[in-house]
Amino acid sequence: MLTPPVADLALVADLDALLAEHGADRSALLPVLAGLRRRHGEISDAAMQLVAARLGIPPVEVLGVVTFYSFLRGGSARHVVRVCRTLACELAGAPDVWARLEREVGAPAGEATSDGAVVVERVHCIGRCDHAPALLVDDRALDDVTPADAAALVASLRGEARPT
Repeated sequence: MLTPPVADLALVADLDALLAEHGADRSALLPVLAGLRRRHGEISDAAMQLVAARLGIPPVEVLGVVTFYSFLRGGSARHVVRVCRTLACELAGAPDVWARLEREVGAPAGEATSDGAVVVERVHCIGRCDHAPALLVDDRALDDVTPADAAALVASLRGEARPT
């Protein structure tokens, strides 16, 4: 097992808590990584190594999961809105939702609003095909989103209210 540097004791404590909550087998990988990202704002190389060691899986598998799922990467604003661009979401109206988000945010894709509140990204899959079009707002999925919902979402995020 890897021993992290002393500076990473907080990482170890957080990982231990997440493993106690989700279990210490391969099926816990995604919730453990999501928990670490929420608590630390990112998943460092050291965190990936430690997770791999604790779950008994190859580090490259952890890296593959972190790079595949966009919600495991940190954002450049207080709130990150990720718009699914899979075929199911596209056919259900995601392009209209995207257009409304762009208009409401007033910044190009991937760039934060002038107040640093919101950034909008297009991602490949958030795993909500049965409720398309879907968004991932920070760590929470929103299903069956309409353009009007998108406008209300941006307004609530700028006001720091939790979206409903």
